Amino acid sequence: MGGARLGMRWVEGMSADNVKGLLLAVSSSLFIGASFIVKKKGLKKAGASGVRAGVGGYSYLLEPLWWAGMTAMIVGEIANFAAYAFAPAILVTPLGALSIIISAVLAHIILREKLHIFGILGCILCVVGSTSIVLHAPPEREIESVAEVWDLATEPAFLLYASIVLAAAFVLIFHFVPQYGQTHIMVYIGVCSLVGSLSVMSVKALGIALKLTFSGMNQLVYPQTWMFLLVVVACIVTQMNYLNKALDTFNTAVVSPIYYTMFTSLTILASVIMFKDWDRQNPTQIVTEMCGFVTILSGTFLLHKTKDMVDSPPPYLPIRLPKHTDEEGYATEGIPLRSAADGVPLRSPRATESFRST
Repeated sequence: MGGARLGMRWVEGMSADNVKGLLLAVSSSLFIGASFIVKKKGLKKAGASGVRAGVGGYSYLLEPLWWAGMTAMIVGEIANFAAYAFAPAILVTPLGALSIIISAVLAHIILREKLHIFGILGCILCVVGSTSIVLHAPPEREIESVAEVWDLATEPAFLLYASIVLAAAFVLIFHFVPQYGQTHIMVYIGVCSLVGSLSVMSVKALGIALKLTFSGMNQLVYPQTWMFLLVVVACIVTQMNYLNKALDTFNTAVVSPIYYTMFTSLTILASVIMFKDWDRQNPTQIVTEMCGFVTILSGTFLLHKTKDMVDSPPPYLPIRLPKHTDEEGYATEGIPLRSAADGVPLRSPRATESFRST
């Protein structure tokens, strides 16, 4: 009962729109996190009877399980899109880290991919950081038309930000990508993150327009709605293009946390400038949100850094010790070792040879 009352107090302290945005963002993470596991199961099942996707096969397109995962991902992305219509980006965007937790936990349960103890700690850090942000997120700004969003987007401060972002993106694309794209990970990720921050602002504007339209105030008659739609399409196409290049060129375990950090940081900055999220908060709330964000970043890096630590068998340790005979008469040049990961007793190679020679 105490926990239920505490939960009710948390909800009462949030605006109704923030609660809706929170529920949609969490639902999005659930669907997206689960979709990775379902799609991987489908890929494995299709690969067992056909050509694997990793070597150019498309047999997974005939696998219902893969399509179930794809459907879950689409539902998750729709929920994420809707979340931006109700809650500020500073609340919705960092909660994307929850999909990483859900994916890691389900992989541990369903795919038998063992989760390292530090991976569990990373999950806990993500939950703690997300909770801090949720409890101190600013209320959503009251907006009555898409024209009002357009006015916010054309204010000098945000125009300056957008100009800097576009200039930096063009410099990266036309100067640095041809020379350093294949060797420096920050080039591709820089383009994705910069353009991604603008795409989220446009997605939020489009979401607000659709929310108002469904409530009876048609926003489709405004040309600004269609302008935001064009920006969304252009930004997402660019973002996905360079994200695919980054994933194809560099290790996913390195790309994911760096991209999450840059994309989320720039998105929060863009939202603070355009929607003036921090104008409705005191310094304590702002600092707490930033601490929560840093906590999520720490958990995300820890999860990715340790996700493969238990995949490779622990090596034999060449420990050389003085020869002696134990109480049972076994000659042991090395001592039995026990793997902390799976409890398998190990002997050094020389100890095994000594044992066999006896």
